[in-house]
Amino acid sequence: MSIAEAYNCWAETYNDVPNKTRDLEARVIRESLEGKNLNNTLELGCGTGKNTYWLAERSKKLTALDFSEKMLEKAKQLDRENKINFQQADLNLVWPVPTEHFDLISCSLVLEHIENLDFIFVEAYRTLKKNSSFFICELHPFKQYLGSKARFENGNGTIELEVNMHHISDYIAAAQKSGFRIKKINESFDEDQKEIPRHISFIFEK
Repeated sequence: MSIAEAYNCWAETYNDVPNKTRDLEARVIRESLEGKNLNNTLELGCGTGKNTYWLAERSKKLTALDFSEKMLEKAKQLDRENKINFQQADLNLVWPVPTEHFDLISCSLVLEHIENLDFIFVEAYRTLKKNSSFFICELHPFKQYLGSKARFENGNGTIELEVNMHHISDYIAAAQKSGFRIKKINESFDEDQKEIPRHISFIFEK
């Protein structure tokens, strides 16, 4: 099953089933970007909109990209006034957005499904204005080393999605190669904080 097919299947239950990785990430992005007032924001991999409407409240304009038709259908249901520019797009291809246009790019729980990080950072650099930020939050590589990956249950059992292993140094190298500066790195833990971190997040600046 391809990644797009898997997310189309997952869309129906994605918002309803408890998910520690999804729920902690929602907290991380809010803590990381709280207080920002933005003109134009680009969200990569918006999914069912778990962060989209929070970002929209802080942005004059929001463009949200995802390659899953069913995920986008779910996200659009809450946009009753059609304020958000939703677009179906493959992030592995040139993004259908203008150059030097955005104040912030947000990317959460997406890059494990992307093999070529260099391309993502090149496109992010192209589409951001100068002195703007690229926020990333992903499953921590430490979790991946132990076998954690995106998965969900359906009527046929557990569906495990195809993922790519990206080390912390891979993110930093791709960012610096594209011209970004590292502004912040943060590791986030489950509430008991007794285990390894669940997420790694970055803020890079153009």
